Amino acid sequence: MSVNENGLLDLSDDELDELFRSSPVGEIPDGEADGKVLVGSKNENVSDTVAWVAEQLAWKGKVFDREKGELRNKILPFGVKAVRAKVYKDASWFDGKETIVLDYSKTSVLAQRVRDEIREVAPGLYLGLVFWGKDKILHFSLRFDH
Repeated sequence: MSVNENGLLDLSDDELDELFRSSPVGEIPDGEADGKVLVGSKNENVSDTVAWVAEQLAWKGKVFDREKGELRNKILPFGVKAVRAKVYKDASWFDGKETIVLDYSKTSVLAQRVRDEIREVAPGLYLGLVFWGKDKILHFSLRFDH
């Protein structure tokens, strides 16, 4: 299956989960990525709180520094780089297979209960899961233009 960023917008939560499950981990990315929140085309129960937070923070994407093993999120209308996370490979909370972990637990008071996991679904395109505590609450995509 050929995957592109706009095609991800048409997938249901179950289809996004299956794509994540079947995708290779890929390399830890480096550089700037544009991000999109994916709510699942068939998901009638999107959390109002999650939608509100994403809208208020105006999340735009992430900037990875592979050498340092960290990233910063691009937020607000001007893409301010804030909310740092550690980046490393580890077992996924979703399926136990290797994934790239974006860990906010020791780097952000605001997001310390958040853990993201990403896998590369196409060249330069990553699909992500957001966990709040141990609960998966959201999907997102990251597109790198290199």
